[in-house]
Amino acid sequence: MEQSCRPVSFLASVTCESEARLCAALGADIIDAKNPAAGALGALPGERVRAIRAAVPADVPVSATIGDPTGDADCAAHAARFMASAGVDIVKVGFWPQDGQQQTVRRLGGLALGRVRLVAVLLMDHARNRGLDLGLMGPLRDAGFAGVMLDTADKRAGALPELLSGAALREFVNAAQGVGLFAGFAGSLCASHVPQLLAFAPDVLGFRGGLCREGARNAAIDAQAVRAVRRAIPSNAESSVESCRDVLPGAIARWQPERAV
Repeated sequence: MEQSCRPVSFLASVTCESEARLCAALGADIIDAKNPAAGALGALPGERVRAIRAAVPADVPVSATIGDPTGDADCAAHAARFMASAGVDIVKVGFWPQDGQQQTVRRLGGLALGRVRLVAVLLMDHARNRGLDLGLMGPLRDAGFAGVMLDTADKRAGALPELLSGAALREFVNAAQGVGLFAGFAGSLCASHVPQLLAFAPDVLGFRGGLCREGARNAAIDAQAVRAVRRAIPSNAESSVESCRDVLPGAIARWQPERAV
């Protein structure tokens, strides 16, 4: 199979400053502030998110989740504004597979968040019998989202590659990248899933449980597990980034927003 030139970013979900420093030091490309004890996309307090941002180098992007989706567009907008004010680069917003997603997308697209970018997270284990809602890609692009990721809500149900077929995963990546969005995978992933997922040419692979002791997402992060994931994902060399700019115009700049010098 021909290898894509597109670099793949390693996103590490952390709960505190010490985990953030460890994952950044071991080569994570994106530090993701999350409270796994509060749900699949559980939100941390704003003060903790600020501390995580301050704990890692300024050139390492920091994302943060706003909590599991409620289906309330105004609630999502309020939470996104609050988390953006905590100094992160990326705010991740979850969506259930149900009606009303486009209303929330439009509401979020109207927010004035400055350099902070939005990323949609589709929780797909509840949608196995409905299939992927690829019709959401255009509205996400039009609303100014930087990317979209697939994740799972019930971490006991299995990892994402066990819940969706390879054909579905490939279709998702093609649909997202086809409109200029980043495409990412998460959902109970570990290092052993990486080779299979790389074949679909995603932009981001996200991990929490796969970085923790004994694979328990509420346990502390284990350095050996982080190293294993880092070894499995090709490093984002600057030359690779440059070579992909013609493949996905503008997307890399949207994922890693400009910083004040």
